[in-house]
Amino acid sequence: MTSKYFVYPFLCFFLTAISSNAQQNQDLQISTLTERTQAAPESVFKKFRDAGMDPVHHKLTDIERQKLNNAFAILPPLHQKILKKHLHSISFMYNMPNTALTSPVATSDSVKMYNITFRAEILNQTISEWTTWKENTCYLKSADNQYQVMVEAGNLDAIMYILLHEATHVVDAALNLTPHLDEKDIWAGSAAFTQNVWDKYNQPSENIMNPLLETTLFRSGKPMAVSHASDVYKALQKTPFVSLYSTASWFEDLAEALTIYHLTEKMKQPYKVVVLKNGIEAANYEPAKNKLVKKRQNKLKMFYI
Repeated sequence: MTSKYFVYPFLCFFLTAISSNAQQNQDLQISTLTERTQAAPESVFKKFRDAGMDPVHHKLTDIERQKLNNAFAILPPLHQKILKKHLHSISFMYNMPNTALTSPVATSDSVKMYNITFRAEILNQTISEWTTWKENTCYLKSADNQYQVMVEAGNLDAIMYILLHEATHVVDAALNLTPHLDEKDIWAGSAAFTQNVWDKYNQPSENIMNPLLETTLFRSGKPMAVSHASDVYKALQKTPFVSLYSTASWFEDLAEALTIYHLTEKMKQPYKVVVLKNGIEAANYEPAKNKLVKKRQNKLKMFYI
């Protein structure tokens, strides 16, 4: 099959199979998912080395292992069911270029298996810290800039957000909840979530996006001046996307929508992007209050059956 590699700066979905003969016990309890932690497949190391990085495996401490246990425990029912069957391994690494990477793992049978590799540094961050860092990569700042962008997302561990996002990629890939390329390079799968929002996997419908949003990092690949941030979130408010990262592709759209829905609606955590000008709020974006976002939430109920 032709390699498919969707690369985004933070959370990646890598669609080229990695060789392995490992077998999985389908009857494992959710608490044992953490026991699948091991070094990332060599193909993942090679990919990062080829990109000029020096990736290094990180072995979890007892405290970090408990954080990972907690992150698995809060996953929706469908995630837990699918991961028991389809999660091959989970890995942590220093010196990787993005926050996380979900990769298919080739096995000796027909069951789809996946590895998730995380940047080890996120184990020491809260959701607010990590999402604030991520959001600020979208903007260029001058030394005397009067603007500040921050995300108010509570003090839970960042691994909860990032595992939830990456696990959604596994569920999506295992069940084709969004269209995926098959072995004949044909897009196959459900269009229930993408219909009327996406024309192609990486191209939102023309009536959804505006010219300003098309110039943001996850659409253009280039950061913009932070002075435009207020206008960016005012524009985002008029779309069905929960975050700027949602606009990267329909894969990221589903993963972000489910993650922020679960954190805000099921776990009652905050999620609000705030733009400050000279310390005073100039604009904000709270997806849980966006009517266009809420209209799509019925399509997320499948994760809780």
